[in-house]
Amino acid sequence: MRALSCQSPGQFEYLDMARPASAQGRAIIKIRRVGICGTDLHAFHGSQPFFDYPRILGHELAGDLVDATGTNDYAPGQKVTIIPYFSCGACVACRRRKPNCCVQIRVCGVHIDGGMAEYLSVPITALVDGRDFTYDELALAEPFAIGAHAIRRAVIEEGEQVLVVGAGPIGLAAMEFARIAGASVIAMDLNESRLEFCAKRMGIKNVINPATSIVLDDLREFTNGDMPTLVIDATGNQQAINNGLNWLAHGGRYILLGLQKNELIFNHPEFHKRETTLMTSRNATLADFEQVLACMRDRIIDPAKFITHRSSFESLAEKFPTWLDPLSKTIKAVVELD
Repeated sequence: MRALSCQSPGQFEYLDMARPASAQGRAIIKIRRVGICGTDLHAFHGSQPFFDYPRILGHELAGDLVDATGTNDYAPGQKVTIIPYFSCGACVACRRRKPNCCVQIRVCGVHIDGGMAEYLSVPITALVDGRDFTYDELALAEPFAIGAHAIRRAVIEEGEQVLVVGAGPIGLAAMEFARIAGASVIAMDLNESRLEFCAKRMGIKNVINPATSIVLDDLREFTNGDMPTLVIDATGNQQAINNGLNWLAHGGRYILLGLQKNELIFNHPEFHKRETTLMTSRNATLADFEQVLACMRDRIIDPAKFITHRSSFESLAEKFPTWLDPLSKTIKAVVELD
């Protein structure tokens, strides 16, 4: 089978590999779609934490089940996606029903090779039934689930003012589920085309570009002087993360959804006087995937509007670097392996 490996930052190479063999407790999937995520882009760029090279990228996946040895719950040919965070089932997090932050977690396409290949073997426990959905929809289930997980942790109240910093795919997913939870959403990004997407395609009334606006003035206007009671950083940018506390109301929550390699630096008095609740949000759980698929089924969310770019598998090595360029106006790119 063919696979595409990121050999080192900025370098892809197509490989000819043996197709994975059947094994007890494992499922083999014929990959049909791969969604390109910020994790993949950061890995190619060389700025992804928890990462070693070479690595076959890809964890936003959709495909057809070829074999699942050890279960009768799935049939060959069935459409599936996967929960790509493979947990141990025994550590303190897993015992407390938090497999998304397992001590020994192995994320497909990050810690172990992923789905930029014709076939992939995964634990049967990672499978999610996708028979009611298109391949495109299934490939977007994972990024939506990450947004849904962050919003579930936030416990949003109806009408709450929520600022999401970063209008990439994960930030957009957080905005969608904040909206579903009843929040009034404010979007912030330096990329004007992404803010235009928020306004025109998602119906978000209040958007801020820090390069052209005085952020505090805009936030006070949008919140009637209160400031947002929930701030979510989805940038993975150190300066943005460290600045996020400045946008938060007293008594508010700050959720770090984006990830960067360096230290958090907050002014302690500013942090303390707000009685700030600081949380991170990592990966997602089966409950989040189920919520996403239910919202897709009921047309509460429309994955199709987020897909802006496509590539065949054979053209991927050439096209992938172009999606790093802000001028490409990429929201979500999808790779087709039909």
